Formats: sequence, C-alpha cells, structure tokens
Amino acid sequence: MRYLVLTDQHGNIHALDAVLADAKTVGYDKVLVLGDLVGYGADPSAVIERTIALDPHAIVRGNHDKVAAGLEPASLFNDVARRSIEWTASVLSPAELKYLAGLPKGPKLVNADVEICHGTPFDEDHYVFDDSDASRAAEAASARICLFGHTHVPAIYATATEPVTAFDGAEDELRLPRQAPVLINVGSVGQPRDGDPRAAYGVLDDERGSIRLRRVPYDILGAQASILQAQLPEWLALRLERGQ
Repeated sequence: MRYLVLTDQHGNIHALDAVLADAKTVGYDKVLVLGDLVGYGADPSAVIERTIALDPHAIVRGNHDKVAAGLEPASLFNDVARRSIEWTASVLSPAELKYLAGLPKGPKLVNADVEICHGTPFDEDHYVFDDSDASRAAEAASARICLFGHTHVPAIYATATEPVTAFDGAEDELRLPRQAPVLINVGSVGQPRDGDPRAAYGVLDDERGSIRLRRVPYDILGAQASILQAQLPEWLALRLERGQ
C-alpha cells in the first residue's frame, strides 16, 4: 500500500494543490492526514474542502484545528498565531468548524505497522525536536512506523543498528528498518520551517518498506497575496518565502 502523507497544511491552498498535483505523478493508494489543516494561511475553507474530497484513510487533529474549533483557548498561542486562528474561526462556516471539532485525537493506528499522530503518541501537542523526544515517542508508539508532524521540519529518527538508507536506484526514496522502530516527519505542506520554502510531503510504501520525501515549488506569491488581502500579520506572508 502506498500512502500519501500530508501534514500541517495550515490554510495554504496554493501549496496543497501543488502537492496534490505532484503526488498524482508519483502515485498513491490512500491518504493519511496528520493535522493542522488550518491556521496561519488565508484559505482554510478551501483546504478543508480539498481534504474532505481526498477521503483520508486516516486523519488526526492538530493543535490549530482544536483552537479554531473552540476546543482549546487561543490564549495558548503566541500573538501572531492567536490573531490568525481567531481570524480563521471567524471565516469558517458552522459546518467547517464542526468538521474540525470532530477530527479524532491522535495517535491513530493505520495498520499493524503504521500509526499517525500530530505531535507524539504520548502527547498530541508535544514537539519532537531531538533524539530525547524521539526516544520517548518511540517507546510510546504502538506501531513500528510512526508518522508525525507539528514541527514543520522533515526528520527521520531510527536506531543505529537499523539505520535508514538510500533505496538502490530510486531517487528521493529511503529504505526503512524492517524490525526497529522509526519516526518520520515528512515536513509541512503549508508552512515549511527548514529554510526550504517548497511545500513538503511524503509517500510511504509499507510493502516496499520505503518513504519518499518530496519537495514541490508552489505559487508563494499567490499565498502571500491571500494572507495580506485577509489583513493577517505580514510576518505570515514573509516567512513563506524564507521557509521559516
């Protein structure tokens, strides 16, 4: 089974559409969504609509989804995030807010070998930034492969005894451990923060035992114009071109 892995779309329909177009050329069978459909970007309704149309095989909520839906207070966010999520909640329809509120809490098992979460299996809002965080997440995981998001930074954590290696003859494809646990963040669709402004996503092939980490150029100027037109904080537009 080939799974299209999407996370942290953050209301950026320009990036999401570019990713979906690229993913068609790569090929996939089912879709996994790891949360934060909204927040920061200026097209949350379009992103929700597109996500629903994808009919995800498995999906979990992100922290921005929770706050937009009113499940948690916006006071937990910094000023820029708070202003953007309050705007998001104000422009979404009751049906869209209900959809966000109904997104399940992670982690969620996809099959015996794969699970998804937004932050970690032990805390849906915890960030995995280093080996210590990854070790705790791996211990809490219920499956050998754990897909996560939240940091907006692509990363793979595996053991030294069974490292992740390049797949012979396949561009941008990595061979995953067959026994040891591995944690994978494919990076953010809508707001990358690794210095590369291109949209990020992944394709997990659990039968082949591999992950492809893809980067896709998209209409950043269009996304920025939408943010500015919505009178959201200017920094949200600027950071897209910097990959921050």
